[in-house]
Amino acid sequence: MTSAPESFDIVEIMRLLPHRYPFIMVDRVLELTEGERIKALKNVTINEPFFQGHFPVLPVMPGVMILEGLAQAAAVLAYATMKDYVGSKLVYFAGLDQVRFRRKVSPGDQLIYQVKTIKRKLSLWNMEGKAYVEDKLVAEAILMATFG
Repeated sequence: MTSAPESFDIVEIMRLLPHRYPFIMVDRVLELTEGERIKALKNVTINEPFFQGHFPVLPVMPGVMILEGLAQAAAVLAYATMKDYVGSKLVYFAGLDQVRFRRKVSPGDQLIYQVKTIKRKLSLWNMEGKAYVEDKLVAEAILMATFG
């Protein structure tokens, strides 16, 4: 089912995702078309716990945290599409392919996650994820996820 693109805030995100501080990596959904695509954002602040050790002199967001943000955006898309699974099933990573990091992400940046569905069969999803800062690609990956 495809609906008009919609947006929503952290309250709705927390209704869909089981993640909580300090591990929630999506602050707002800017656009969502069920079953197809999502555009979401994460405001990167110096208060993120990982900046205390990565790296204190020159804080850089760890690449795995950028991937986690893409995965959480993908999970929001999956839950928004398969509403009966909200609160009863979890979305799990099944794999990552073609991961590339293009630029560093620092405090003060605003990450924009764009994820689109490549293929979906039952509860297995293949998605293309890209993360941007100021319209510049910072990371990309093919994400595989499933409900369990």
